[in-house]
Amino acid sequence: MTDTLPFDAVRELDVDGTTYKMADLRALEEQGLCDLDTLPVSIRILLESVLRNADGETVTAADVKNAAGWEPDVPDAEVPFSPSRVVLQDLTGVPAVVDLAALRSEVDRKDRDPTLVEPEIPIDLVIDHSVQVDYFDSEDAYEKNVELEYERNAERYRAIKWAQNAFENFNVVPPGTGIVHQVNLEHLGRVVHAREHDGENWLLPDTLVGTDSHTPMIGGIGVVGWGVGGIEAEAAMLGQPVTMKLPEVVGVRLEGELPEGATATDLVLHITERLREVGVVDRFVEFFGPGVGNLTVPDRATIANMAPEQGSTISMFPVDEQTLEYLELTGRDPDHIDLVREYLEAQGLFGEQEPEYTEVVEFDLSTVEPSLAGHKRPQDRIPMGGVKQSFRELLYGEFEDDLDDADEDALQRWLGEGGAAGAETDGGIESGATDTSSNHRSDGGVQVETESELHPLTKRVEVDLDGETVEIGHGDVLVSAITSCTNTSNPSVMIAAGLLAQNAVEKGLDVPPYVKTSLAPGSRVVTQYLEESGLLPYLEELGYAVVGYGCTTCIGNAGPLPDPIEQAIDDHDLWTTSVLSGNRNFEARIHPKVRANYLASPPLVVAYGLAGRMDIDLENEPLGTNEEGEPVYLADIWPDAEDVQAAIHENVSPEMFEEKYASVFEGDERWAALDAPSGDVYEWDDDSTYIREPPFFQNFPVEKPGVADIDDGRCLLTLGDTVTTDHISPAGPFGSDLPAGQWLLDHGVEPYEFNTYGARRGNHEVMMRGTFANVRIENEMLDDVEGGYTVHHPTDEQTTVFEASQRYREEGTPLIVMAGEELGTGSSRDWAAKGTDLLGVRATIGESYERIYRDNLVGMGVLPLQFDEGDSWESLGLDGSEVFTIRGLDDGLEVMDELTVIAEREDGSTVEFPVTAQVGTPAAVTYIEHGGILHYVLRQLLTQ
Repeated sequence: MTDTLPFDAVRELDVDGTTYKMADLRALEEQGLCDLDTLPVSIRILLESVLRNADGETVTAADVKNAAGWEPDVPDAEVPFSPSRVVLQDLTGVPAVVDLAALRSEVDRKDRDPTLVEPEIPIDLVIDHSVQVDYFDSEDAYEKNVELEYERNAERYRAIKWAQNAFENFNVVPPGTGIVHQVNLEHLGRVVHAREHDGENWLLPDTLVGTDSHTPMIGGIGVVGWGVGGIEAEAAMLGQPVTMKLPEVVGVRLEGELPEGATATDLVLHITERLREVGVVDRFVEFFGPGVGNLTVPDRATIANMAPEQGSTISMFPVDEQTLEYLELTGRDPDHIDLVREYLEAQGLFGEQEPEYTEVVEFDLSTVEPSLAGHKRPQDRIPMGGVKQSFRELLYGEFEDDLDDADEDALQRWLGEGGAAGAETDGGIESGATDTSSNHRSDGGVQVETESELHPLTKRVEVDLDGETVEIGHGDVLVSAITSCTNTSNPSVMIAAGLLAQNAVEKGLDVPPYVKTSLAPGSRVVTQYLEESGLLPYLEELGYAVVGYGCTTCIGNAGPLPDPIEQAIDDHDLWTTSVLSGNRNFEARIHPKVRANYLASPPLVVAYGLAGRMDIDLENEPLGTNEEGEPVYLADIWPDAEDVQAAIHENVSPEMFEEKYASVFEGDERWAALDAPSGDVYEWDDDSTYIREPPFFQNFPVEKPGVADIDDGRCLLTLGDTVTTDHISPAGPFGSDLPAGQWLLDHGVEPYEFNTYGARRGNHEVMMRGTFANVRIENEMLDDVEGGYTVHHPTDEQTTVFEASQRYREEGTPLIVMAGEELGTGSSRDWAAKGTDLLGVRATIGESYERIYRDNLVGMGVLPLQFDEGDSWESLGLDGSEVFTIRGLDDGLEVMDELTVIAEREDGSTVEFPVTAQVGTPAAVTYIEHGGILHYVLRQLLTQ
């Protein structure tokens, strides 16, 4: 910000007697650079950032013209975006702290002032990703889980407290407060900032990047923000603009209203499905039209939250009267709300907008129906009435080879009608059917015999739970979790879950004992309004007691299942299920033993918890029976919309938000008692198994390494489609039989102390051993093998991915990874790229990439290459055993450079094919040449 912005763009705005300066977009329109009314709102906000930061060096007048030149057929231009702040969560925040500490250590070793490494913009780190559901269904579950959280993570938290003290503008929201995106929505988000710079007051839009892919949730209140890897976020903290290609913008025109019985969760699952079909990767999405006014701000935030599942960089809504009312409801200062209105009106950014878009998608809210998503991708929506059929088809596909002797008619009845034999009965209940935990398991009107010829599909297994014998089988719900800011930020679905629980209890229903239930609110306000409304006791009676204020099950912290259940799953190959109000349901994410995972609204989470199984038609089959033995259906306990709204009106108030957020940065007595290191340079402990200095910057060469051809490379893994960052760098628990567990054992850590991969992200030794180690990843080099295994080709030995990589390193062999479509979809895990780099992978070759993973690879100096349209490793006849050479780099790397790969088979024959380097900007080229974005930043600091 400076008084000498180009295009005479510095203007003044008086608000309530205070004069502010601003970078006025109208100045650009006056000079003929753009027509503001035709520019999407998100592009105008990007343009304001470029204009306000134009210093003639890092950001130039030409950059301003490029951003102002946006049009639906987007020109090929790069823009440097400077966010106003950065948001972190602890699983990605701890690695960021470790990297910043490592940068300071290397600067100090170079005899320079370590405080050269200093964030230039405000940072908020919310500790929300570490609490696990060890205890549940009890009044003291929360306290016990928090105690364990501190016990497991004290060393990590001390490092965070060190950063809070060592760096300026580094704020920490301690454990037990809420989920990062809900805290951001309800408190941290400002919409407009008033900041002092060089003694002058400035106004600017609130913009951010965050080290979590669901950062775009803040778009629910009209704030532009998106998820990036920790590497890119750290560079932004240190003053490096986020360089990006000027994006296409898709407008989604909403009309109509949600029908009775449909929730915001159902809506976002429909929109996610639709936008995946449209294709919005690398694109911005804006919602407009008459239907926007029919959505509350929490409904909008629910939609914006799932931008990464939709594929978009952001999914945002306009700032309108409802937004200001939400700011008031959540306890924001009235003077600041007035400031928001005044500034946005002055910039032409307030209220309904209908600019030009690259593409317009029509969506009618009245078409939304109750839905779930599963069994392993959030975009795979299933109407609630079709879930039973879908699961049975899934199960049949898994066990088809075991059914050669099955009666075809019985099988088709089981698949198509929900019964293995016998006649349909009224209401889906068979006369004389047995009752388990007050819930009939009728299997569509037929009591299935486990010894029948359909036994592989219908088998039931007895397990002993604390002296009580229960049966479990395929389709049983073992985890039912109200979790994730996607939904816990929305009072309508949380109140609906509470009312449904109340109705269920009053009808005499209960949850089967094998279901692990939990409630993890995204902020303490949620607990307060559930208490005020009298609904929390009903949730608790069904087992949904508060277990923590964090992501819990959604991030993979569901905690252990009872040992007998896990043993039964392993012994009998059971396809059990989970249902959660989250945004991710990737393989092995929720729990390594649970094979099918479904996303649903909080009231449906409770409903399926009551049913105890997923292979049920909730539209036609009962959840269970009342005390008189009469069937109780979902329709009997589903809350009326009027009752939901009345409960919200009576029990949600600004005072709640003001009270709960008044001490948001203070924490409890545990946080206050936590000792932290001091000083500008972090004191590394060589014996630590949580926080270790990473090797990225040690013995750092001041000269950039540049790029060169890759000769005689080997393929570490050959992967299929939709390999997620969970597959590449899992966040959940792991065992002593894996390389990461073996390393911890060797360093004196017992298995019960392993914690999770996510909690160990400050230790590169664990994380590189966990890369490509998800128990469900499938390396196509191996037949019918799941997990982190591969072939060391020179010896033709099967071994772990980590062991093979170390052998290749000793042999001086560069590595590549080949994959199909959507490589790296999912969470913004920088360790998915860091681990890839530390394993010695120089390049990846995929059919397509998810944005964040691709950018993270670039940020670590790993070259993401893409097959030509129509090509794949399969179509080219490759299997990963070849020797690979990549040509075209000796002459340097250019934006979207076309390179050549030569794959030589064992018999001497070769396959030559073109690839395109997925480096879309000159800045990305620079990062590859320097070996990574932080390597570039460090060289700038050391040579300035």
